[in-house]
Amino acid sequence: MDKISRINPLLEVLRSSPRRVNKILIQKESGRPFGEIVSLAKSGHVPYLFVPRLALDRLAPHHQGVVAMLTPKEFATLGDILPKTGEGPAVPPFLLLLDEIEDPQNLGAILRSAECAGVDGVVVPARRSAGLTESVYEVSAGAIEHVKVARVPNLAQTMDELRKRGIWLIGAESGGSGFFFEFDYAQPVGIVLGSEGKGLRPLIRRKCDKILSIPVRGRVNSLNVASAAAIFLFEVVRQRL
Repeated sequence: MDKISRINPLLEVLRSSPRRVNKILIQKESGRPFGEIVSLAKSGHVPYLFVPRLALDRLAPHHQGVVAMLTPKEFATLGDILPKTGEGPAVPPFLLLLDEIEDPQNLGAILRSAECAGVDGVVVPARRSAGLTESVYEVSAGAIEHVKVARVPNLAQTMDELRKRGIWLIGAESGGSGFFFEFDYAQPVGIVLGSEGKGLRPLIRRKCDKILSIPVRGRVNSLNVASAAAIFLFEVVRQRL
């Protein structure tokens, strides 16, 4: 069972998926404004209980006066995040593929940017990828509740399938053949990002249609993967607006 001990992520779950919340424990006399949490819990028929702080400390030492018990978020399928055949979407598909992002902090930040950018879905491999943990929930500030995450057994094969569907796959990595803004993102597109330390695996790099980079001018030659993701994602947004 998952748990959340931060206020904003809990509010997002209560607004979007109250059925996933099994129980909420709220600190007595904390001085924090829990009125909205209580109101949403009541409207969603979610049990809640006021308890001493010590009880919450044992469950989550860095809580914000609340701890909620949740059923795990279910992963989407690839079909869930792609338009159905014959639908003819007004806006071309916009996907994000993550190749072995193992740091929950990075995954949470990326999912927050992805949700804000309006991606149709995020694709992660079943192995060597951070799960949808409490840390991911907290860093995403609850955005994870609004973005579809598909877990696939083989990312390279999934990329082949996406290419057959007419989706351009753009790898983000330093030393690319061009810069991130030198592509027409009005087309169906999937942005592909590699792991924190190794970047894109060789096979995944070869599966990309283009490898593009972000120009840097400082002494450090690369950005954190979450920062790079935000730059690529919002270039898609900028062009489509």
